[in-house]
Amino acid sequence: MDKDDIQLWLALKLVPRLAAHRKIALVKEHGLTKLFSYKAAQLQAFGLSKNQANAIAAPDWQAIADIIAKSDQAKSQIVTYSDPAYPSLLAQIYDPPLVLWAKGDKTILNTPQIAIVGSRAATQAGREYASQLASELSSVLTITSGLALGVDAAAHQGALHARQNTVAVIATGIDKVYPARHKLLARNMIEQGGVIVTEFMPGTVAKPGHFPRRNRIISGLSLGTVVVEAEVKSGSLVTAKSALEQNREVFAVPGSPLNPMAKGCHQLIKQGAKLIDCAADIIEELVIPGSSGHVIQVDEKIVKTHQQGLLNDALLASVDYEITPVDMVVSRSKLPTDEVLTRLTMLELSGLVSAVPGGYLRLHRG
Repeated sequence: MDKDDIQLWLALKLVPRLAAHRKIALVKEHGLTKLFSYKAAQLQAFGLSKNQANAIAAPDWQAIADIIAKSDQAKSQIVTYSDPAYPSLLAQIYDPPLVLWAKGDKTILNTPQIAIVGSRAATQAGREYASQLASELSSVLTITSGLALGVDAAAHQGALHARQNTVAVIATGIDKVYPARHKLLARNMIEQGGVIVTEFMPGTVAKPGHFPRRNRIISGLSLGTVVVEAEVKSGSLVTAKSALEQNREVFAVPGSPLNPMAKGCHQLIKQGAKLIDCAADIIEELVIPGSSGHVIQVDEKIVKTHQQGLLNDALLASVDYEITPVDMVVSRSKLPTDEVLTRLTMLELSGLVSAVPGGYLRLHRG
């Protein structure tokens, strides 16, 4: 019985305890259809175990039909490794997923992307900055993140507010949204032309071990990864580590030394990640291919938008042109001390305030 590519790739995905790169190597050496024509004994001669050889020689076609039916019920598309729609950057990583499930516009997966990730328990300043950064970058790059609480959600929302599409990589089946409170966000993403993607089969629930696998896809889809806020031990740093292993750029946003959410970013910067405080810092480091193959040039409006956003930061009004103690800025702004220090750091990096003995000084803008 002839089987199409989707059925064969799903059958290969179901082969137990065989790494993705080995499965792909087998397909490249023998061809997908021919691989499934071999007898179990022949397959074992290639170094496969008995169970692995049997899974290829005699796949469970009913289980595969059920997977396809569930995919259809979820109104999703199956994108296999050999599909022209499979993201080319993701195919370059060491262990690319053999099969992806996508809901929305799957062509977005092959656009130039930047990952923005960070803490689920991000500060208000961190969430606001992630949203602002995503909004500024989204005119040039597709924003990719993990649909999680905190920075991830802020990044998706920033792209949506700029009326751009965005990619969410999830750690569940395509028929589930985790966390459940993001169902509206997920729906808005799809309605605005974005896409939700996963390597996990329909019906799969969130488990701790799924998130590191999800993170490698986030970085694998992207030209670079930006970490906005992260503790030293966090999933965001796992994503950054994946990006480095995939030979992609890593960027980190600095924060106050008193903010525990900034410690992960500071560690990344010490290890060589580029310190950034605006969208232009990121774009100038990337070679961004356009649809025609030409490199996209940085739009000066991105820089101006970022600067205007900082000038409109309400915290700036709490800093005088004379030395202003930090406790006075805290009192005026009615914000937590760690958030004030983080925002002051961003304002200082942008040349709007200066740290001086006794506090901060607002600078004149020419």
